[in-house]
Amino acid sequence: MSRLAANAATLALLPVLAVQGLHVRRSTPRLPGASGPVTGSVAGDGPVFRLLVLGESTVDGVGAESHEEALTGSVAHALARRTGREVAWQAVGKTGANAAAVHDELVDLTEAADVVVIALGVNDTIELHSAPRFRRDLLRLVVALRRRLGPVPVLLAGVPPMGHFPTLPQPLRAVFGLRSAALDAAAASLAALPGVTHAPMPVALFDEDTFAADGFHPGPAGYRVWGGQLAEILAKRSR
Repeated sequence: MSRLAANAATLALLPVLAVQGLHVRRSTPRLPGASGPVTGSVAGDGPVFRLLVLGESTVDGVGAESHEEALTGSVAHALARRTGREVAWQAVGKTGANAAAVHDELVDLTEAADVVVIALGVNDTIELHSAPRFRRDLLRLVVALRRRLGPVPVLLAGVPPMGHFPTLPQPLRAVFGLRSAALDAAAASLAALPGVTHAPMPVALFDEDTFAADGFHPGPAGYRVWGGQLAEILAKRSR
């Protein structure tokens, strides 16, 4: 039902959405990705847990000064606290990338991992990709990662519910909200595959204080909330 509603709303409002989308693109501050190394480790005891985070601008660390306080570092620090283990992390992200681009351009940059977190969906939503296409592209990405890394567990971070993005005007916000929800449902359906888990984005991430200056990406506080939620799921799976 949400997919049909999203398609109907998009078609009905297409001229308005085009104008609003252009305005948002021109008026929203363009923040850089995180600076510093894209690999690191968090101290702990016992065997090293290798964490790979792959995806779009949130994995590129937009909204944070460094990867330590962006999504990957936040997951790694929270995971080390919960497990007591050393966590070695790698962030492989590209601002503006959709699921197909991540498959084509980033998979070959990945290193051996004990678990992969994938964070995608905003750019597929903005580009008006259908839910079936997004599911196919995600599935192709998971298959490619496992060909490269072996039967690694995969955690699909939920597609951000764009109906909560403060920088988006109405009705663009409502339409993107419907479309992102449809893509998230498509991603969640992949949890039927062995070793694949889906984690809906936590509602607490959408408090005013969690956004970066652009009103579009998480800031460090948002990344801590999101990273903590993903780490909790990973910690339970690693016991």
